[in-house]
Amino acid sequence: MADAVGSIDTPDAQDEAPENRKKSRKGGKRAKKGPLKRLALFYRQIIAELRKVVWPTRNQLTSYTTVVIFFVAIMIAVVTVIDYGLSHAAKYVFG
Repeated sequence: MADAVGSIDTPDAQDEAPENRKKSRKGGKRAKKGPLKRLALFYRQIIAELRKVVWPTRNQLTSYTTVVIFFVAIMIAVVTVIDYGLSHAAKYVFG
């Protein structure tokens, strides 16, 4: 079965011709911009992304904070009980 023209295995004749081949620049699009322009673009993109964020209301923030503090307090209590139990078990076993 013969390969079709332009398949991945066999490139077209025009792809091999040097006059049709563009010289690739080192660094791509970033090479033409200086470091300060790239930094400014980075900060503009950060601000654009932050504008897309849906910020919670004060009530939502209060309830989320309360839930997190409550969960952390419960986890502290669980770890404390486990630690207390394991320390007493170690004292019992090792004297």
